[in-house]
Amino acid sequence: MLTRRYFIQTSTALFSAALPATLVASQAEAAQGKWATWDARVTPANYDPSTSNPWGLHPRFLPTRVEANASLQPGDIHVDAVARYLYHVDGNGTAMRYGVAIARGNLYEPGVYTIRRKAKWPKWTPTAAMIKREPHVYEEFADGVPGGPTNPLGSRALYLFEGNRDTYLRIHGTPSPRSIGGRASSGCVRMVMAHINGLYDNVSTGVTAHLYPAETYVAARS
Repeated sequence: MLTRRYFIQTSTALFSAALPATLVASQAEAAQGKWATWDARVTPANYDPSTSNPWGLHPRFLPTRVEANASLQPGDIHVDAVARYLYHVDGNGTAMRYGVAIARGNLYEPGVYTIRRKAKWPKWTPTAAMIKREPHVYEEFADGVPGGPTNPLGSRALYLFEGNRDTYLRIHGTPSPRSIGGRASSGCVRMVMAHINGLYDNVSTGVTAHLYPAETYVAARS
């Protein structure tokens, strides 16, 4: 771990046979056909990442380019849980800094993870732990929620793994942008959808995501 000094009942009566692969593919294509429309819906008119702010965020949570420690690995992500910043390190001594929200209480899980999957407008399914912890909130969504502007994962998601194990932790967009800067999620790191759309295109699978403890520290100098 880096320190602040260096930063940053199944039956045939209920279920039919498996859907034909062609039908599944056509459904996926139909959903993808909506992506551009949804992207436009969550992106402000005349969008400028550094100044557009219809969400009423504190200005410090708008995307900003900052100086980065030269020892940091280009492409990696660093989440400063104290300041509520996510840094994406470039290869030129700088990083892009974004405002984020982190998990409530002890649900935030600091650690070093690998981003092994990326998804646009992903389906969201609450974990068994989430349903057990708050059944009144999550049980109705146990079968999952299709992708779309009101989906809790928002427009984009980066999936965090430990080795080949999916941790079910995500860096993702949120339909609740006013939560940025606070502690709101059930374990994940949230971003404004317009912001993560820009980040997503620049993040490669295989890079490392460092999530630092909420009590200590950071990854770049602003």
